[in-house]
Amino acid sequence: LDDTAGLPDKTTTTVAVDFGRLTVPDDLVLYMFGTPGQERFFPLWEDIARGALGALVLVDTRRLGDSFAVMDMVEEQGLPYAVAVNRFPGAPAHPDEVLRKHLDLHPDTPLLQCDARERRGSIDALIALAEHVLTRLPQPQDPS
Repeated sequence: LDDTAGLPDKTTTTVAVDFGRLTVPDDLVLYMFGTPGQERFFPLWEDIARGALGALVLVDTRRLGDSFAVMDMVEEQGLPYAVAVNRFPGAPAHPDEVLRKHLDLHPDTPLLQCDARERRGSIDALIALAEHVLTRLPQPQDPS
């Protein structure tokens, strides 16, 4: 069962994995896999991370401490990542600089706030991750 400490309105359990496919214009396909941050899902996450280009870590301000193990795992895999703070109704709100400090984020790690249930916020989070990943890819060499 999920730990519902600090979540009095949570009445459902966590789904093990989500999958999505998004085609960006006509030539780029993003395959997205989502796993919960609970420790029991870490082996699944490690399998999914093989071959990944980046990770989007979704953070809940009601349980910021739960994010550390997930971010550690992403960093151990050497994946570039972005952090999306999911704004739930009634959840504590914090300025980005406070969240960045509390989460001990590298200055280059993208941090944004969104409501993951809304399409626009989710797209913005994926764009931030994609841009971050692209800045870390090796640049093509000039053939001349």
